[in-house]
Amino acid sequence: MTDRTLRMRRVRRFVPGSRTRRGPRGAQPKVVALGGGHGLSASLTALRRITGDLTAVVTVADDGGSSGRLRDELGVLPPGDLRKALAALCGDDDWGQTWARVIQHRFTSEGELHEHAVGNLLIVALWEQLGDHVSALDLVGKLLGAHGRVLPMSAVPLELQALVRGHDADRPDELSTVRGQATVALTPGEVQSVHVVPEDPPAVPEAVAAVLDADWVVLGPGSWFSSVIPHLLVPELLEALQETKARRVLSLNLAPQPGETDGFSPQRHLEVLARHAPKLALDVVLADEAAVPDRESLTEAAKRLGGTVELAPVAALDGSPKHDPELLAAAYDRIFRMHGRIGPWR
Repeated sequence: MTDRTLRMRRVRRFVPGSRTRRGPRGAQPKVVALGGGHGLSASLTALRRITGDLTAVVTVADDGGSSGRLRDELGVLPPGDLRKALAALCGDDDWGQTWARVIQHRFTSEGELHEHAVGNLLIVALWEQLGDHVSALDLVGKLLGAHGRVLPMSAVPLELQALVRGHDADRPDELSTVRGQATVALTPGEVQSVHVVPEDPPAVPEAVAAVLDADWVVLGPGSWFSSVIPHLLVPELLEALQETKARRVLSLNLAPQPGETDGFSPQRHLEVLARHAPKLALDVVLADEAAVPDRESLTEAAKRLGGTVELAPVAALDGSPKHDPELLAAAYDRIFRMHGRIGPWR
């Protein structure tokens, strides 16, 4: 048995079921997690194990698959990443797991319903019925018994645009603008920067309020240019992230993403983040200890952003580039305990 396996088993024992230890009875940290897709789902699945006061703020730039079709046909926010966040907040009991499977279920047919997710249709139907994004998502969360709240980061659907070097393989040095989250995520070129259209999108007020009221804000993991950085491109949300008294944790990916961040070192992820939001400070950068070949460079990059580095075994034991929810929960819990607490829950 390797030392790494032993460490991970000790961490697993540290995480007691669905909630970890806290301070005074009933006290718990207010945590806001920002991102989208599978990265945010991993973070939420871990965080719901250690706090019941959890809010997800989700990107709304998706333009592919079922979400893209609904967005094009009905002019709505893309519901896919919101659906995934709600599924991740479902409990581990039969009710929660049944509903998680239901809303993630995709139809298979030769007609218009093919590949549409049940949860996407449910969310859009409630948007049309209630005329309010937040109320509808709160109602879906209540139906699912979700352990937290899900909010869109902006009140309007966004188009992600990226400046990419070598998007055309025949012109490897040429800079071009690539449009659409799905295309940006799969570009074979090197992404230089991203922005959103409209350039000054309105933030959802409840999302801004949640960030300002939080004890901890968690950014990442996830697709760096298409799920993580877009939150920094909504001016009101970025201002809240800069002004909040909450401590900020940046959770790094386990491996570069093919296309979007091919060849990126852990410290380069931080440098790219800083270019898009030069005034944003961090308190902690969390990374898997096995995914950081140059700890000194990562430490220096984190220091330039005002933060320290926490290395922990957070990867799945099967070797896939996925976070293990219990190990990630233990890492977050340790950070929350060891790096100072804000509010009555300490």
